[in-house]
Amino acid sequence: MTADKTGLCEFTVVSNEAVADGLMRIVLSAPDVAFRMQAGQFLNLAVPGDASQILRIPLSFSHADAKAGTVEIVYAVVGDGTRRLSRMAPGDASTVVAPCGNPWPLVEGARRACVVAGGVGITPVVACARMLAEADVAFDAVVGAQTSSRLWGTDVLEELGAGRVAVTTDDGSAGRAGFTTDALAELLAEGGYDVVYTCGPEVMMAGVARICREAGVACRVSMERMMCCGFGACGTCNVAMADGTYKSCCKDGPVFDAEEVAW
Repeated sequence: MTADKTGLCEFTVVSNEAVADGLMRIVLSAPDVAFRMQAGQFLNLAVPGDASQILRIPLSFSHADAKAGTVEIVYAVVGDGTRRLSRMAPGDASTVVAPCGNPWPLVEGARRACVVAGGVGITPVVACARMLAEADVAFDAVVGAQTSSRLWGTDVLEELGAGRVAVTTDDGSAGRAGFTTDALAELLAEGGYDVVYTCGPEVMMAGVARICREAGVACRVSMERMMCCGFGACGTCNVAMADGTYKSCCKDGPVFDAEEVAW
């Protein structure tokens, strides 16, 4: 398969372990997938254990290592599918459809960026930070979580070269108490940013989009929808656009220009 073609491939679990409260990190050995994944795209995994569940699970990835042939996914355990995924052990195997969706874009001429993650939105944001680091684009980061025990990724962002990593938690148990939008507004007020990349709860991304619009800074968002097929055929993952039309999160996204979205 060519680097830009979506296809069905087999994978084997290398490791699957908890990294925070309710968050797991699974590493898949999937050489046919790893070299084709671009930051911001997602994988559609078939999770064994319940024959009645015929739908695959769409998940973002945090790192694809083409040389090692592995893909790392940090995911939240929130339902039956991800609970079954969390029970997969090293050596277990299944299939994945990938790469799916469109990647984070490198904004032409951008020299400084900010990445903003809320909750498990940290997964594609880490992949984005890696993309920026490889392109020699300087970046800062804002990471939000409900509480310190559900926080992951700040050390990875620092290792990737983030100039600053601002942490917010709902209860103030790590970083500052409050919202990612508050921390972002303070950073943008200092000036010097060309683009913001964000993924997290939709209400958070709507706030990020508004702040970026007011600051005159480009914003790219990774949307989340129930994606039943992953090919744009079922119509379950529509995203309302500002021009009154709809686009498929799986095929047209999941990454969109924030100005396109009807918040």
